[in-house]
Amino acid sequence: MNKSIKKYFPLFALPTLVAFTIGFIIPFAMGIYLSFCKFTTVTDAKFVGLSNYTKIFGDETFVHSLWYTALFTIVSVLAINFFAFVIAMLLTKGIRGTNAFRTIFFMPNLIGGIVLGYIWQLIFNGILANYSRTLAYNEKYGFWGMIILMCWQQIGYMMIIYIAGIQNIPGDLIEAAEIDGATSWQVLKNVTLPMVMPSITVCTFLTLTNGFKLFDQNLALTAGEPAKKSQLLALNIYDTFYGRNGWEGVGQAKAVVFFILVAIIALGQNYLTRRKEVQQ
Repeated sequence: MNKSIKKYFPLFALPTLVAFTIGFIIPFAMGIYLSFCKFTTVTDAKFVGLSNYTKIFGDETFVHSLWYTALFTIVSVLAINFFAFVIAMLLTKGIRGTNAFRTIFFMPNLIGGIVLGYIWQLIFNGILANYSRTLAYNEKYGFWGMIILMCWQQIGYMMIIYIAGIQNIPGDLIEAAEIDGATSWQVLKNVTLPMVMPSITVCTFLTLTNGFKLFDQNLALTAGEPAKKSQLLALNIYDTFYGRNGWEGVGQAKAVVFFILVAIIALGQNYLTRRKEVQQ
């Protein structure tokens, strides 16, 4: 069997490798090159060195979007993981209707982000209309609107991952801790959380990257209003590339910086949380 696998592996892997190269490797390499060029299409690119990168941090909208995105990501990661873990703990206590509750909490994740954005825009603007306000009145409204939207959409998905981690904890460990007189808080702190660290690693990674990469919900919910103050980084890059003539190279340079930033943060988080995982 192993000989057959080794013999035919290149044959079956080749189509995937070709598609990956055409769909990702080549565009990624071209994107890096174009970040050093001034262009309107890939056929008229003119190399301009680091000038695109020097314009990035002189762009006030980018700097604002960077800090706005960082704050949004921190709040969304903490909120989503906290509520997902709490709900997962409740739904592993054997209460009646657990499967129905799991299904209900998971369902928002099945709705597309752009649709969710417009649905919640109608809800929020309907509520704020009572106070003669809209989401475009202040970037704080857009910020908390996106936090609520993201929590509503992603808590159910992360809950499923946490439930799988909690159910994988050997019952003997919890039983032994209780026999030794451990309180519920001590069991949670010293047994449950360390054993669920693989799930925490996965959920933190997903919510962290989703927070930084958020685009469609931001576009549908606020479109960056008022005055681009509620733009997250992905929407700011899109607006730079398609909304400013002659700034396509700057938009591409922003995308490269964005990629490096997200990669460093995500890999750093993954490394730090995996160090705290314990062997079962």
